[in-house]
Amino acid sequence: MEDIDILASVVFQIGPVAITSTVITTWLLMAVLGLFAWITTRHLATQPGPLQTALEGVVASIEQAVAAVAPQQAQQLMPFIGTLWIFLVIANLSGLIPGVHSPTRDLSATAALAILVFLSVHWFGIRTQGLKRYLRHYLTPSPILLPFHLISEVTRTIALAVRLFGNIMSLEMTALLILLVAGFLAPVPILMLHIVEALVQAYIFGMLALIYVAGGLQSQQLRQKTKE
Repeated sequence: MEDIDILASVVFQIGPVAITSTVITTWLLMAVLGLFAWITTRHLATQPGPLQTALEGVVASIEQAVAAVAPQQAQQLMPFIGTLWIFLVIANLSGLIPGVHSPTRDLSATAALAILVFLSVHWFGIRTQGLKRYLRHYLTPSPILLPFHLISEVTRTIALAVRLFGNIMSLEMTALLILLVAGFLAPVPILMLHIVEALVQAYIFGMLALIYVAGGLQSQQLRQKTKE
C-alpha cells in the first residue's frame, strides 16, 4: 500500500528524478508567497491601509516572539524564523483546498525542513563565533561528551521532522475518516479543527527551530562570559 501511494504521488519524471505532487505544491506555495510579498511591498505607505496594517501586525507579532526568546539576536534570526513560520502556516492550511494535500503530510518535506533548521543552527553559530570556536563547544565541558552532543543533534532533527509529519498526516486522515462516516453533515467542526491544528503545529515547529538556533548562540555567549 505504501508503494502504491508513493507511485501515485509521482506526477512526472525528469530522467531518474521523480517529481511528486509534494514538490509541485511546495514550489507553487513558494512562488505564490514570493509574488505576494513582492506585490505588497511595492507601494508601502506611511499611512497604511487595511492590508498593510494586517501585514505589519503579522511581522510585529513574529518579531516579538523572536525577541522574547533571543532578544540580542532578534534582528539576525527574524528573516529565517519569520519566513519559516509563514511558510508552515500556508503549507499546513493548503490541505483545506479541494484536491490539494498539505506538503507537510509528506515525511520527505518535513525532513527537508528539519535539515534546514539543523544547518541553520550551525550556520548562525559559525557566522557568529567562527568555525574553530563553534566546533570547540562540542568538546565542552569534556571531550567524552562529544558522542552525546552528536547524538542529540541527530535525534532532535529526526524528532522535529517526524512530529510535524505525524500530526499533519493524522489530522488529514482523521478529517477524511469523519467525512466518510458522517458525510458532509459536520464540515464546519472539521474545518475549524484543521485550521487550529495547522496553526498550532506551525507555531510549535517554528518555536522549536528558534529555540535550537538561539540556544546555540546564547550558550556560546554564556561560555565566553564565564571565561571572562
